[in-house]
Amino acid sequence: MPFNVAHFLAEQAAAQPMAAAVRAPLGRGTDGAIRYAERSFAELEAEASATAHYLGLAGIERGTRVLLMVRPGLDLIRIVFALFKMGAVPIVIDPGMGLRKFLRCVRHAQPNALVGIAPAIWIARIFRPSFRAVSIKVAVGRGFEKRIEPYQELGPFAVVDSAEDELAAVLFTSGSTGPAKGVCYAHGMFLAQVEAIRRQYEIEPGEMDLPMLPVFALFNPALGMCTVVPEMNPSRPATVDPARIVQAIQQNGVTNSFGSPALWTKITRYCEQSAITLPSIRRILMAGAPVPPALMAQMRTMIPNGEIHTPYGATEALPVTSIAATEVLEQTAARTREGAGTCVGRTLPGVQLRIIEPVEGAIASIRDVAVKAPGNIGEIIVQGPSVTRHYDRLPEADAGSKIAGEAGHWHRMGDMGWMDGEDRLWFCGRKAERVLAPAGPMYTDCCEAIFNAHPQVYRSALIDLGGGKPGLVVEPEAGSFPKSAAARAAFRESLAELAREHPLTQSIGEFFFEASFPVDVRHNAKIHRLSLARKYALK
Repeated sequence: MPFNVAHFLAEQAAAQPMAAAVRAPLGRGTDGAIRYAERSFAELEAEASATAHYLGLAGIERGTRVLLMVRPGLDLIRIVFALFKMGAVPIVIDPGMGLRKFLRCVRHAQPNALVGIAPAIWIARIFRPSFRAVSIKVAVGRGFEKRIEPYQELGPFAVVDSAEDELAAVLFTSGSTGPAKGVCYAHGMFLAQVEAIRRQYEIEPGEMDLPMLPVFALFNPALGMCTVVPEMNPSRPATVDPARIVQAIQQNGVTNSFGSPALWTKITRYCEQSAITLPSIRRILMAGAPVPPALMAQMRTMIPNGEIHTPYGATEALPVTSIAATEVLEQTAARTREGAGTCVGRTLPGVQLRIIEPVEGAIASIRDVAVKAPGNIGEIIVQGPSVTRHYDRLPEADAGSKIAGEAGHWHRMGDMGWMDGEDRLWFCGRKAERVLAPAGPMYTDCCEAIFNAHPQVYRSALIDLGGGKPGLVVEPEAGSFPKSAAARAAFRESLAELAREHPLTQSIGEFFFEASFPVDVRHNAKIHRLSLARKYALK
């Protein structure tokens, strides 16, 4: 069985050669319509092969670690599949994390080659010590198509026969609750992810996908979907213009889209204000942070022919569970509003999940864990074919996140949750962000739901003010930020009244306001609660 996912592109090129594989925006026509550079599956396969020939002559070969610094779009997709064909190892680091953190990741990854746009080549020259291991530099940008065009005469590039456990890529985490870490993906894991996503969401060849997280575009050639590249800055997704996203969906008849709750909140509000519906959409995958049931309810009228799915997972393990909005709104939303956490559904086929007694520090063997009964909150651990086995050159992180088992390693998700009587997982928050109060642990997702029901609250963050004393930071809805002492006092009292009404939140007596929360760069949805805790810690 071939494990290298590059085989899928050749298969789609044979099965639907003339079907659109990529549409990348080029600007606007005189009529206001988006102009696209389009490639069919046959053209994309030919260009990926030509790119592989070209990169091979530059010195890249099987096992070469290649730092990718290429904008999302046609170049990124054909280069990634060229590297897969060659058995080279793409290294993907989120540039939105900031230059200092980015350079730290580069130094750790020690790439042998850099394939990037002109500014990336300059960065490598200016910050030479961080790029010390790089011996090959390939510039991408204007003229790149002309450079690879002659290599199409060499014909198909034979896909290397990658082993199941052979390193396929290194994808860095967003670093939302600690330093970003390189996650090692094996070819067999990519294959398992593609098959899991195809089966779970019944994706069919010929669909149109608009992925608002660039890495998700890399699955599309394997799934037979066309990638419609969105007009947005992937390093600053919160700045997206919802009108541009909506136009792309309408113009291309988009059937599938992935994005964070923060992105879909902006798009949904725009559609409500403009009385727009998106009938072409069959499914929306929303992840990156817990999805509020209220947002799901808003979106149902926007996509009359579609369903919303919220997969749960992480860079290290994806997908783990999934649930549809219909089930949430009909069965679990009321419990979420009362502080039970966010239901993220049942495990996908092949995935094992356990809730264990939380442990600080390493767990050497699965025999050392204490499994908690359904209904009890604990630490979430998972095992399965799409669960990564280790980090890139980080034995200490491996020791803290992996547990040896009889049939392979388990991954500690770093999250807290519980299982209900119907085998559904309920997410309660990050383990590192829980408040260990004197009366017992308090969990972010459970407590925040109480306050998020307040009409003036956009979102909230439970924090530890020190010594287990809980506090709450609120980001008000637009136009609701209290500007005077009297307004702040009234707002605080309304929050305190809510806190007193619920046993989970009765111990919260300190309330703070932020105009805009610090959030992760990848999804602009995960709140940096630990940085808020440092800001408001009692001195």
